[in-house]
Amino acid sequence: MRVLVPEGANISTKPSADPILDILKNYKTIAVVGLSSDAARPSHGVAEYLQSAGYRIIPVNPNEKEVLGEKSYARLEEVPKKIEIVDVFRRVEEVPAVVDSGIRVGAKVVWMQLGIENEKAAEKARAAGMIVVEDACMFVEHKKRKRAGMI
Repeated sequence: MRVLVPEGANISTKPSADPILDILKNYKTIAVVGLSSDAARPSHGVAEYLQSAGYRIIPVNPNEKEVLGEKSYARLEEVPKKIEIVDVFRRVEEVPAVVDSGIRVGAKVVWMQLGIENEKAAEKARAAGMIVVEDACMFVEHKKRKRAGMI
């Protein structure tokens, strides 16, 4: 896992040594890019868990109409609500386009799931003021901090 925080970023009123905890506590609206209605897909399980933990989930997948009771959008730019976190369940080669969209919509965080890293896209997002998490699962990171009583 790698976390990049832009210079001068204030993601919490009381900065901690755990930027992941700050993200999970301070940002509640998550656009899940690549969210599938297939319950067997990792994106579905992660989004379902996060939704049950109180996060607002916005599916972004042109092949879906609705996932987890939420309207699905083809692209981040079509989402009418403010997006705080862009959670990426796409192949590595698709990450740069997702990051560009995340920058355009003013998202605060781009989170690349386990196994997803793209240094160039990550640096571009950080340079645009976004916090970047690579190669980490929001479900795992949230659950770990919940078990420790941090959330």
